[in-house]
Amino acid sequence: MGVKVENVVASVTLNQRIDLELITKNLENAEYEPEQFPGLVYHLTEPKAAALIFGSGKIVCTGTKSVEEAKRAIYKIIEDIKRAGIEINDEPEITVQNIVATANLNAELNLDAIAISLDNTEYEPEQFPGLVYRMNDPKVVLLLFGSGKIVCTGAKSVEDAERAAENIYKTLKELGLID
Repeated sequence: MGVKVENVVASVTLNQRIDLELITKNLENAEYEPEQFPGLVYHLTEPKAAALIFGSGKIVCTGTKSVEEAKRAIYKIIEDIKRAGIEINDEPEITVQNIVATANLNAELNLDAIAISLDNTEYEPEQFPGLVYRMNDPKVVLLLFGSGKIVCTGAKSVEDAERAAENIYKTLKELGLID
């Protein structure tokens, strides 16, 4: 079953203070309003991504569609920071924080029956049309919809998202909840 990566959130700590005012002065697409938010928002067009850059040296990058693209975006952000006049000493260690992926089980789902049959679920259709299922292995959260579409969030790798989709399919099949 194929999963489609919708968003990758990755972070890096540069182990040094960063002058956000200097970046704001020297880089286009940098927005910094410390009265409203302590981080600088920086937009990249290639690859398309957004980053939060903090004075502590932490950078959080979001909006990419693959882990490779997230890494490319972070390296580009670091190059841009250097171009703005800030020396970066350490080689960045990039950590994937979250991968959001979607998949389709190609079957209608009876969410009431799933909520009764599976532990670690929350289903309140008056509040939200999907069922929330907290999977332990891999440790992710799945949103299941009556259409058979699922959203996986909290994965640390694409393989985890794929495994989660396969696991929920097998589990629902074993319980007789899908054909």
